[in-house]
Formats: sequence, C-alpha cells, structure tokens
Amino acid sequence: MPSAPPPATEPMSNPSAMPSISLHAERRGQGPTPLVLLHGWALNLRVFDRLVAQLEQDFTVIALDLPGHGRSAEPAALAHAGWTLEQLAAHVAPQVPPGSTVLGWSLGGQLALQLARIAPERVAALALVATTPRFVAAPDWPHGIAPTVLEQFATHLGSDYQATVHDFLELQVRGSRAAAATLAALHAALLAHGAAPAAVLARSLELLRTADLRAALPTIDVPALVIGGQYDRVTPPTAARALAAALPRACHHELTRCGHAPFLTHEAEVGALLRDFTARTALATTRR
Repeated sequence: MPSAPPPATEPMSNPSAMPSISLHAERRGQGPTPLVLLHGWALNLRVFDRLVAQLEQDFTVIALDLPGHGRSAEPAALAHAGWTLEQLAAHVAPQVPPGSTVLGWSLGGQLALQLARIAPERVAALALVATTPRFVAAPDWPHGIAPTVLEQFATHLGSDYQATVHDFLELQVRGSRAAAATLAALHAALLAHGAAPAAVLARSLELLRTADLRAALPTIDVPALVIGGQYDRVTPPTAARALAAALPRACHHELTRCGHAPFLTHEAEVGALLRDFTARTALATTRR
C-alpha cells in the first residue's frame, strides 16, 4: 500500500478561539466546501494524510489535532475538570468554518455529533467514520465493547504506556485487509507528529467510557454519511447501523474486509463516498 507524502501545510488561523487553547490545524486544497477532519483517541491529524491526498482537489480540507494530541495543547479546563464532549466541542467549535462538512473518526465522530448539536451553523453535514453513540456495551446497548476492555486499557496506561497504545492500535486493524501495513501507518503517525501524554489518554479514555449520545441522535437533523467496517472490533458494524437508523437524515455504507481505520485501508472508497455524499447534499440544498 503506497503511502502519501506528508502534506505541505499552512497553519490555520483561529478566529474567536477560546483564550486557553489554540489547536494545531493544517489546511490543504481550495475546494468550495470546507471539510474538517477530527481524529480518534491517541492519534493525531497525520492519520488522514492519505485521505487528504484523495480529497484536496474537491474540498478545502482542514485537519485538526484534538486537545492534548499531536501538537495541540490540552486546555486547563479539560485537565482539571475531566473530559466531556460538551467541553471538548466548545474548544473545537471555533476552529470549524461555517457550513463545513465535519468528518469524525471514532472519538472524533462523537465530537462531530456534539458539534452539530451546539454549533449547527458551522456543521452543514456529517461524515461519521467508525463512530458509535456509545462505546461501552450495556444491557440496552449490545453494540459496544465490554467495559472490562476499557478498564484494562486504563489500568495498563500507567504501567506500560507504549504497550497499551500498541495494543489499542492493533485492535483497530484486526480483520482488515493490509492489517500489518495499516498498523505501521498508525504508528508512523505517532512517530512523525507526536503522541499524547499518558495523562491525556487516561482522561480521554474516561470520556470514551462514559459518553452516551443515543438520546440526542434524533435531534441532530443534518445530512449524515455513516461509514462502518465489516470487521471493526472497536465500534462494531451493528453500532454503525444503529447510529444511522437513529439519525434523521443518515445514509449508511459498510466496507468489506475493513476494520476500524477505513481511510487507511479503503481510502479510495472513502474518498468516493465523500464526494458523492457532498454532491447529493449540495443538490438537495439547492432544491429546497
């Protein structure tokens, strides 16, 4: 699987940003639609390089490092009070231009959903990749991972940080095509752009354990593309189907032989789905 060269980047200005934090962002392309990319737990914006190469001719692509990840600082409010989707979205919202399509992956997908709730003027459409409204299984939610899995990650973070991150990345690629190359690409993103500190990962892992957006989904009335992987071990394909069914204006696509990182294993397919989705969304908007 060929790897795309690191993009030539342009620092993104941060109008009306909260004074406590300035997120690192990179912008490429001159397309008419702003496309904001939000990565998942423990990673950074470098994981999207191949997808950006697919899309920069069609969009203005803005990739962000989430707070405490990559080259973004963690705001004091998150460090002191604990991570919540509400706080996280409040810090990220100023970075999202009005009328954006927001693509969120995993934790980034939950953040994208929360952004659509609190800043609807900024989020014109959602692309939710390997996203679930609730990560952890419960008696009324069979589509999550066992609570003990996240508990084990949290326990091991303090004693063996490197092994814990590796195990989580390895879980993401299980069952996907080119699993070894995809795992190498995830590790390369951390090596090239910076890994989050263990304390940040512990706080954001607690967010993964507690966040539950199910009740809010019927109120998120924007066009949404939900992309799931057939063999995703982190957010099972049944979670993606349930998410799409609960959103008022969602379509769903499941990629075969795909794990938790479809933009690395199926970047051409993901790019085509995004271009088709945004074209249909724009057409439906003009007809209203």
